[in-house]
Amino acid sequence: MDQQQTSTELQAILSAMKKWHVKQGQSTAVVRKDRLHRAAKLITENYDALMKAMSADFGNRSHYQSLAADIATTRNMLMHSAEHVEQWMQAEVVDTPNPGMKAWIEHQSLGVVGIISPWNFPINLAFGPLAGVFAAGNSALLKPSELTPRTSELLAELVAQYFDPMELGVVLGDASIGSLFSTLPFDHLVFTGSTTVGRYVMRAAAENLVPVTLELGGKSPVVIDEEANIALAAERVMTIKAFNAGQICLAPDYVLMNEAGIATFTAAAKRFIAQSYPTMQFNPDYTSIINERHFARLAGLISDAKQKGATVISLAPDGEPDLDMATKKIAPHLILNADDSMDVMQEEIFGPLLPIVSVASSAAAIDFINARPRPLAAYYFGDDETRQRRFSSNTTSGALVINDVMSHASIETLPFGGVGASGIGAYHGIHGYRRFTHAKAVVSQSEDGASNLRLRAPYEEKLVKMQSILDSLI
Repeated sequence: MDQQQTSTELQAILSAMKKWHVKQGQSTAVVRKDRLHRAAKLITENYDALMKAMSADFGNRSHYQSLAADIATTRNMLMHSAEHVEQWMQAEVVDTPNPGMKAWIEHQSLGVVGIISPWNFPINLAFGPLAGVFAAGNSALLKPSELTPRTSELLAELVAQYFDPMELGVVLGDASIGSLFSTLPFDHLVFTGSTTVGRYVMRAAAENLVPVTLELGGKSPVVIDEEANIALAAERVMTIKAFNAGQICLAPDYVLMNEAGIATFTAAAKRFIAQSYPTMQFNPDYTSIINERHFARLAGLISDAKQKGATVISLAPDGEPDLDMATKKIAPHLILNADDSMDVMQEEIFGPLLPIVSVASSAAAIDFINARPRPLAAYYFGDDETRQRRFSSNTTSGALVINDVMSHASIETLPFGGVGASGIGAYHGIHGYRRFTHAKAVVSQSEDGASNLRLRAPYEEKLVKMQSILDSLI
């Protein structure tokens, strides 16, 4: 099938969905809750098949990680919206300048929302946005990643069982289909992926003035202050660096800390990984890299760092290889003496490699972060509240987590999204509801029509009165 034919077919699908949405009108809370509950049921009733599909796509993907991050967390997002959507739908009454006049804000559904989801959390990042999309009364068309084909095909099959195609549809295909998908005149488009592709998606969407939500990741820093508990920081950082083998948009991308503490951090990281993963290559708890291309890219980052003078410390168990193409597994690696000449400090890592950069102070760490594109998250370790506030007020990131890593992502009352190069817009909870609705201003004029009367000619008396008022303010 050529691209023109595919584009025509996609246009026809979207056109039918838009017409259906208009015909249905603004959906009730009952309808929205039903869609949210069905989405949650799809995930929970088929978790075993989904879990196995994800593992097959990765080569090995920890079943616990799939259940925790893709199944349970996503269900919680959907159920949180179902629980609160009726409250969110209430009109927001606002103050007016004239007695008798009434004004309020109605949050109106947009229509059909396109969702382009990535491979690293193929259920969470496909169905997570639906918590806001469905709560807002929209329908959706999903383009899941071609890099997780079994999971994407299973999702398409299950969606057809649980939803009318006008409520939720799935488009399968490679990157060329994704490219066409981003050119469609959706009422809103959600993309999760790399900054490079995000730029293309935004350009394509702009042709139809389609508003976008972009979750783009970036290089999320960890700052370990001089007075922090270094061992605790190492354990919490390495927990997420090893989770899904670091293939997470929110994974800590590099550490900034004083030179004097690096040896302590390294020793603590070694102990923690040894306790958590006594074996790796054949350990079902340790996830493989998604494919050979990404494996080779990560191996290249290690090689490049070594060639440019970094001290690379593998945390592979004794007797096991640091990396093995047969299993597509790469052990966590610490990259000491990292600097900007190294590729690992220039691109988002998306794997279990952790550069550590020596800085003289927390002030120097702030300068280091501010000299770079704004990250999706920043992680600060240290108990002094004054220093915490200083770091928060002097850096800009999609989120800030103090004394932990990534914990904000599962708190539904917080917005989730980036800023600058790490993304546009946020969702989760009520923030997703607001993101995927139009805040329509509604005014009911007072009986005497005061605000209308003041605009009627003749203006001579009105002019004198207004000038008098302004003169009294001088």
